[in-house]
Amino acid sequence: MIERRLAHSGFTLTRDYPAAVERVWAAFADEREKLSWWGAGDAMEPTEWAFDFRVGGRDIAEGKFHEGGVSRYEATYTDIVEHHRIITTYDMWMDGVHMSTSVASLEFEPIGDGTRFTHVEHGVFFDRFWDGGTGREEGTRGLLDALGTYLG
Repeated sequence: MIERRLAHSGFTLTRDYPAAVERVWAAFADEREKLSWWGAGDAMEPTEWAFDFRVGGRDIAEGKFHEGGVSRYEATYTDIVEHHRIITTYDMWMDGVHMSTSVASLEFEPIGDGTRFTHVEHGVFFDRFWDGGTGREEGTRGLLDALGTYLG
């Protein structure tokens, strides 16, 4: 019997990147660029990818971790203002089990010769994933670190 529970979690992450807003924006808006840094790197084998960067468009990223387990991400873009913000709602699955639904805002602000990037997220985690999404913030930190490496 599955215990039915919900947990809510939110976090804000801010990074200053030494790249112009247009460059940081392109890392999200251009499929080839996003493929260069997005995901779990060498920890997983990609199995499905879809990219449709427009309001109402959907992204899918699915992969199998080398230790086992399949992670699936499905996002819908709800608002895009070029060089300023991206708003998405997204769902995550682990091994075919729906684990969470989140809303995330990505903001791009010019600072000097670089960009201040702010990621704000609120998620609802279901049933056996009710730990409040402790791994979600850690995973997002990893993505933002990968973006920083990519931007050089």
